[in-house]
Amino acid sequence: MAAGLGTRMKSNLAKVLHRLDGRPLINHVCETSLTLRPSSINVIVGHQAEDVKRAVTTELGDAKFTFPLQKQQLGTGDAVNSGKKLLKDRDSVLLVLSGDVPMISSKTLKALIAKHRRSRATCTILTVELDDPTGYGRVIREGGDFSRIVEQKDASDEEKSCREINSGIYCFDTEKLFQALAKVGNTNAQGEYYLTDVPTIFKKKGDKIALFLHDDKHEIEGINDRRQLAAMEAELRDRTITRLMLESGVTFIDPSSAYVSAKAKIGRDTVIYQNVTIEGRSVIGEGCTIRPGTRIVNSTLLDGVDIRDNCFITDSEIGNGCAVGPMAHLRGHAVMEDGSKIGNFVELKKTRLGKKSKASHLTYLGDATIGENTNIGAGTITCNYDGKNKHETHIGNNVKIGSDTMLVAPITVGDGAATGAGSVVTKDIAPNKLAVGAPARAIRSLEKKQDK
Repeated sequence: MAAGLGTRMKSNLAKVLHRLDGRPLINHVCETSLTLRPSSINVIVGHQAEDVKRAVTTELGDAKFTFPLQKQQLGTGDAVNSGKKLLKDRDSVLLVLSGDVPMISSKTLKALIAKHRRSRATCTILTVELDDPTGYGRVIREGGDFSRIVEQKDASDEEKSCREINSGIYCFDTEKLFQALAKVGNTNAQGEYYLTDVPTIFKKKGDKIALFLHDDKHEIEGINDRRQLAAMEAELRDRTITRLMLESGVTFIDPSSAYVSAKAKIGRDTVIYQNVTIEGRSVIGEGCTIRPGTRIVNSTLLDGVDIRDNCFITDSEIGNGCAVGPMAHLRGHAVMEDGSKIGNFVELKKTRLGKKSKASHLTYLGDATIGENTNIGAGTITCNYDGKNKHETHIGNNVKIGSDTMLVAPITVGDGAATGAGSVVTKDIAPNKLAVGAPARAIRSLEKKQDK
């Protein structure tokens, strides 16, 4: 269910589009659902329906998903009934989840489904006990068995004292569910059609209702306001960093100040300093050092990489034994091959820097391919944009680019060539030639004369 706006979020954005761990809430639930290998996943949409569809399918594809529309938000029963045309004739088990409960695990859902089948129940409800159940629908038992679910606003004082709550997660016999939904009314404090009325309808018919009491309250926590969202972000971050320290052998100098995505992977003996942010599906190898102020997004670092202070690395790859920064920027699928180095105030954009090549200071390399053992002098710029189009620069192996060189693309610098400081290179430089001036011109060969 993902149709609501979420008025308590005080936002123009639909609640399920707010982000946890850098991803929309609805995507967490949908990705967990995919691990169950269902025949289909029906995301009930309403507010900002197209944006919700786009968020899900952009990350997870559209092969398994359909998006029934709840035209008016008239309660959870009405929401599920929006999928009636697609589901009513299915002889199947239907799992109902909430789009704002992102921490539910596939392990728990598999156990819930197993109990539902084992019990031969028409409906199975996932419940938990809370010290403070205020705001949740209470699960009332009689003789240990299910009696009814009472919403907070409709509960008596005695019913409010019950600590077992409805998580909003259910298994249903699909065909019987939609038959029961036709009998649900809206004579309640909210004037809505409650899905919680369905188990009572089943019970009156003599159908079996099973209860699955879960022991992890954090998994079923919903997000209703920004305070809860922040608390869940902190909980997820703490779990992630603890797991990396205990299971992966990662050192955090100050765990309280680091942010690491739950999707990130970090190798043994890597050291993460304070105020480091690692986002998305980043992969960091063994024995790396990530120093303070660095942000890494959806990037791959191999082993023994040294990232110095205040670097920004996004959608890029860094090879074994490379050094980056301080204050360097990699973006646009930049690649650093093994042993290469970039220093302070160097930016790589859509550029491949070859093995053991260096750009140590104050340099912009965009749309460039650079060979091995090449040195790029301070202040070098690949002038890749002519006002209409981007052009490529190709620099060979064992090249020496002098300080403040402007390489006006498209251009090729051959193996073993060099430029003088302050050169403006507008024409290709042949291998082993030295070019100087503005515009640069080749003045002599750099090839060593062979002894006679």
